[in-house]
Amino acid sequence: MPCGSACCRKGSTARSAVPKLLELLRVTSMPATFFVPGWVAEHHTDRCKEILDAGHEIGHHGYSHERADPHRPERECEDFDRGSEALERFLGCKPRGYRPPVAEITQNTLTMLAERGFLYNSNMLDDVYPYRHRLPGGGKGPVELPTHWSLGDANYALTSIRHPRVIQTNEHIFTIWKDEFDELYEWGGLFNLVLHPQVIGRPSRIALLRHFIDYTRQFEGVWYATGTEVAEAFVAQEKA
Repeated sequence: MPCGSACCRKGSTARSAVPKLLELLRVTSMPATFFVPGWVAEHHTDRCKEILDAGHEIGHHGYSHERADPHRPERECEDFDRGSEALERFLGCKPRGYRPPVAEITQNTLTMLAERGFLYNSNMLDDVYPYRHRLPGGGKGPVELPTHWSLGDANYALTSIRHPRVIQTNEHIFTIWKDEFDELYEWGGLFNLVLHPQVIGRPSRIALLRHFIDYTRQFEGVWYATGTEVAEAFVAQEKA
């Protein structure tokens, strides 16, 4: 059960949400992977360093958080490499995992990751178990850590004037997460929770996450891990 977050360009996110999330993760001894755009590492360096200092993983989330254009693979690679440079320059970090901005990939994405030695990708919605991608030529691609729109916060609680959504109650969100967790626990599957600090970092949503973490603690044998830890475990099984 990896706990994933995506940091975006919101000043209030860096100011209050991330510290509150780090506090909750510390109190609950919960590991997490924060997928950070290069722009965020560049403009909120100290806050991002706090994530690393707390022992969490930082993953790659592009540079500008722009949607990849399938007709311009060179532009996708350019933004990706700029993000890698920013993460290394400002945080001294070489990520091993990638979550594409807006959760969309192109035919170029997996080859791009493989050429750059990335261990895993995490955005596909096609399974409940980790698996290995195959590249167009048949070679090994990155490990996939699949997730699903239901295992997130944005669809339920992120809204704006231009793109309005109904804001759901904590009870509604908790019920969906709980029901998914219950069945995935029986299946022995991967519960890959995708969170955004500007959403889950609101006071009542922090309480929701705390409540959900407490609920999962009632189950024996649940492994809480970062994305890299899950992908490495898959590779070890693959070799065996």
